[in-house]
This record gives sequence, structure tokens and C-alpha cells, in this order.
Amino acid sequence: MRAIIAASLLLAPGVCGAQAQGQSAQAQAPTQTPAQGAAEPPQEMAQPSLLNSIVSLFNPQRLAQSGPQAPDATPYTVEIVVNGGDRDLRNAVEAASDLETLKNRPPSGAAGLVRRALADQGNIVSALYASGFYAGTVRLRIAGNAPDAPNIFEIVDAARARGPVPVRVEIDPGPLFHFGKIAILDAATRRPLADTPTLARLRLMPGEPALASSVVRAEGMLVDNLRRSGHPFARVTDKDVVADHATKLLDVAFHVAPGPAATFGKFTVKGADFLTPGFIEERIEIAPGTPYSPEALTRLRRRLLGYESIASVRIHEADKLDPDGSLPITLDIEPRKSRYVGFGATYSSTDGSAVNVFWGHRNLFGGGETLRLDAQTSWFGEKSEAVPDADPFGYKVSASFMKPGILTAQDDLVAQAAVLREVTNAYVREAVTLIAGVRHRYSDQLSLQVSLDLEQSHVQDADGSGDYGIVGIPFDLKYDTTDNELDPTKGVRFAGTLEPFAYLGDAGSGPTLFKGAFSTYHAFDDESRFILAGRVAAGSVFGASLYDIPPQRRFYVGGGGSLRGYDYQSASPRNAEGILIGGRSFFEASVEGRIRVTDTIGIVPFFDMGSAFASEWPDFDMMKYSAGIGLRYYTAIGPLRLDLAFPLNPGPDDGTFGLYVSLGQAF
Repeated sequence: MRAIIAASLLLAPGVCGAQAQGQSAQAQAPTQTPAQGAAEPPQEMAQPSLLNSIVSLFNPQRLAQSGPQAPDATPYTVEIVVNGGDRDLRNAVEAASDLETLKNRPPSGAAGLVRRALADQGNIVSALYASGFYAGTVRLRIAGNAPDAPNIFEIVDAARARGPVPVRVEIDPGPLFHFGKIAILDAATRRPLADTPTLARLRLMPGEPALASSVVRAEGMLVDNLRRSGHPFARVTDKDVVADHATKLLDVAFHVAPGPAATFGKFTVKGADFLTPGFIEERIEIAPGTPYSPEALTRLRRRLLGYESIASVRIHEADKLDPDGSLPITLDIEPRKSRYVGFGATYSSTDGSAVNVFWGHRNLFGGGETLRLDAQTSWFGEKSEAVPDADPFGYKVSASFMKPGILTAQDDLVAQAAVLREVTNAYVREAVTLIAGVRHRYSDQLSLQVSLDLEQSHVQDADGSGDYGIVGIPFDLKYDTTDNELDPTKGVRFAGTLEPFAYLGDAGSGPTLFKGAFSTYHAFDDESRFILAGRVAAGSVFGASLYDIPPQRRFYVGGGGSLRGYDYQSASPRNAEGILIGGRSFFEASVEGRIRVTDTIGIVPFFDMGSAFASEWPDFDMMKYSAGIGLRYYTAIGPLRLDLAFPLNPGPDDGTFGLYVSLGQAF
């Protein structure tokens, strides 16, 4: 019985994380508020959890919090009592309290402790508002005295001489308020505004708990809705927020100024002199006179950032319309460093280790052309089942090239050539390969690539050795509506390949390969903390028998990229001696529940199924299954993935578990 461990490490200079920019709306405090102090604008708060002691190791603020203490540090203990509140309210109050969250960082002197306590009154009132409590009271005592007592500094110093200063915060949240009358008015006419989101979508339904965070969120949604409708200068000019303490209702009236409807005007490009003239302009694809849309600008920015030579795209909207009602737009483009070098390493207890070094150029001839050269050495780590006397060392030297705009701005030339030696349990291959073609982008979501696939190889497997000349014409279709490449929260992805072969092994003309993968993602909440992700993949080679297909072109299932918990390639057909030979078809499916525990930590329960088959079409009676749990650490460039998987119906040669580490989600 074996355990599978796989890890990967990739290092390269010049890796940048995109910084999100946006606007935050502030809610006006309701009238008739308690006299404990003015509240700061309510904010959404992260909830503490039982995992805090563990996940603090991944907290980016941990080092700052554990730095040197303040001079004349004043240690204290804090007791927070929420009378009549539930656990969620207590968690919200504790998360908002600086006295609680910073208790391991004592303030400087008595004055520092008093300042922290006085600031906490406003923090806690904000947390009460955010949870729908507008008549609460906060009673705070330092060493048994009010923080604004005339001699409070002397009292604190005297208490400190006896040990940590005791601090007690007692909160009476009062009754929970509910939404009453909700009005969305035109700021100019004071009449109801047409074409606004429903109150249910705004989360402002009368009778529902009156969370201040919902009021803030609704303000942003109203502005966003108008901007999507072509009003770039939409804003909420005022809010009337009234808490009626007799009825325990919160009435809210938004006064909204839509501003004029606009069209796109002239686009001005700055900073793109590192590219050929007109490169950016040819790819804007927004004609003057097109109705204004922030989504169109987002798609444009994302499309331009897809070119490796471009580091950032800042979009500036003019502060007023031109006389014809159009909105001028300025694009500020910044380049990335042209050249880069790096290295990567992978390790697996079952399918070997590899070290890769690479050099690349992001703007080879000034037109956004990319070139990358890779040199990799690998070690299989154990004897190949099919070729036990084979040298376990492999190599791969490859070059990848892309030239944008080969025919039109939507057509790119792509090519990859390699010389390699590959060692697996099923075969050992020495080959020269070339794939070259043109990729056409129909839209930001849909593209089709037509290529020429050439391979000349010498392959050893369980049946001996053979020389293979392969000529194919693959059609690669991709459709992607997801919002993030490494960590999607919504949308779908499809990648399919149809490749007829002029010659494939000993089969002659006629064989055709088809394979496809479809994945979908759905977030159950606006913060994308609960995501259900699913993936299905399948493929077949028809028009050729199993042994007419070269071993390297057969299908194999097993490992971190397909069926977690099983050895690499192991869920695949074997011959009479039990040696892997691969299949003519395959099927895989996975489902994951991606749950964010904190802003940086997530857990992912998952279930995988799949197998390769000797038949032309999948035989679901021979399916393998696995399940497991994953840990995610979310970074600026994507989630770091750690998955632990267990096979559910293992064979006698399968391991007991698999452990996988990589950057990005599993799919």
C-alpha cells in the first residue's frame, strides 16, 4: 500500500498581482441614535472561527502584530458581555472591537489604553448598526471607572501596578429593527425613480432585519445599475435614514441623480510606445457612438492584459461629456519587463520529479510577440512497469512562440516545438514534436485554433518498441465566461479538441480524436464565500483499434490533474500481465464545495470519479472513485492548493491516499 505525494514549485521574476480598485459608499447614521458616541460607517466584518489559532499562521498581518511592543506598554484584560445577543452578534462585536482584536498588542501608557477604549465605543455601535440594532447602549469601564473620568490616567496607572488593567465592555443591543418604508427617488423631481433593482434584490424588503450593511450595499447597487444602463455620472446625492424607536422600523429614502445617458467617445492611448503604432487602437473594438457600458471597459481591460507585454491598463473616464453627448476615455498603458528568467520544480512519490529552467521575451519584435525557451530534466523515481530496464531520467527542450495580429487583430500565430524523452509507467518515448497554427478570437469568450500537429517518435512499451510518424490537424475550441483564471467564482468553461489524423501509428488515414472538458462555477452568496464547482471531461479515438494507436496518444486517468487519490495513469486499462497500456476512451467528473473560512483560508471537500477504457466509448461499470478535503490559502496571484484525497474503491496496487500541492484551483 502506497501513499501518493505530489508538489510543485514555480518561481519567476516579475510576477505581479492585480490591485482591485473601487468605490465604497458610506451610510448616513440613522436619527435618534444613542448618546454613547457617533458611529463610524458600518462595514462588513469577518467572522472569527475556531480555526483562528491555526489560520493565524497564514495571516499576512501576523508579523506586524507580533512586532516589538509599544514603549511603556500597558497590558490589559478585556471582558465583553453582550446581554441577550446571539453568537453571531457577539462575534460581530468582538470582530469590531480593537480592545479584543489588539489585546496582544498593549497600547502605550494609560493615555493609549483610554484612547483605544473610547474609539471602541464607535466601533461597537457601528457593529450594532450593521446587525440591525439601532437602540443599543454600550457601557465601558476601565478598572471599574468610565474612560472619561477626570482622573482616569491615575486610575489606570494604579491598576497597572497591580497587573494587567481590567477592562469590561457591557452591551445591551436593544431590539432588532426591521425595514419599514423604502423609497428610491429622483434627486431632481423627488418622484420614484424608474428601472431600479427590486427591493428583494437590494435586500431592503419591508419586514426584514434592517442591517446597515444592506443599506450601504444597496446604495452601491443603485449606482452600478444606472452606470450599466449608460449613465456614467450616476450617484446617490443623499439618504434619509430614520430609525423609529416606537415601531422598531427603519425607513430609508435614497435620492438618486442618474445624470445624462452617454455614448463612448474618443479613446486616447498613452504609454504604449513600446508597441508598434496602432497596436492598442486596433484592439479597442468599441466604436464611437456605442452606448456607454462599464462592462465593455472591463472586458477591454481584461483583453489587453492578456498580452504578456502589458503590465497594467488604467482606464480614465472624462469628468464631463463632449457636446455630442459622448464620453472621452483615456487608456494609460504600462509595459512589463521584456525579458525574464526563472525555474520550477515538481515532486511526486509516484510519477517522478522534474526541474525546469526557462527564459522568455514578452515583446520580441515590438509587436507583442512572445518567445519562451524551456529546458527540463526529470527523474521517474521508480522502474517503469512497461519498460523496467529503462533509464529513469528524461528531458525536454522546447520553444514556444506567439505573434499577435498575424492576419487581423483577432488572429494570432502560435507555435511550439520540442525535443524530449518521457518516462512513464506505460511507455518510454523519445520524440521531436511541432504544433503550429492560427488562433482566431470570435469574442472575449470564444476562440478557435486550427493547427498542424507533427510528431516523429520512438516509443517502448509492454509490447516492444516502434517508430511513429504522426500528422494531425487539431481544431481546438475554447469558451470561457468565468471571472478569474486561477480562482473562478461564476461562469462556465469549455475546451474541446477534434483532431483527424492523416497518419496515426499503424492505422493509416482516417482515425479521429475527440476530447472535451466542461466546468461550471456557482457562488451562493455575494461575497463568493460558498462556491459549488463541477467538471466533466471525456474523450475517444474512433476509427482505429487500441493497438493501432501509439501509446503516447492513448488516454490515461489518475493523478492530481484528473483522479486524485490514485497513482498517475493508474486508472487505465492494463494487459494480461497487469501492465498499463492506456485506453481508447476516458471519462472524468469532479465536484467541489469551495468554502472560505476567512479572507485568506478556505476548505474544499471534493469527490472525483473517472477511468480510461479500452473500448471506443466509456464503460461506466469500471469507474474509479475518490474523495477528500482540500485547504486553500488565497494570495494576490491565486489560491495555493493543498489536497488530501483517498481512493474509495482501490485496487491491490493502488495507494492509500494522495497529497497534492499547486497554485490555482484543481479546475
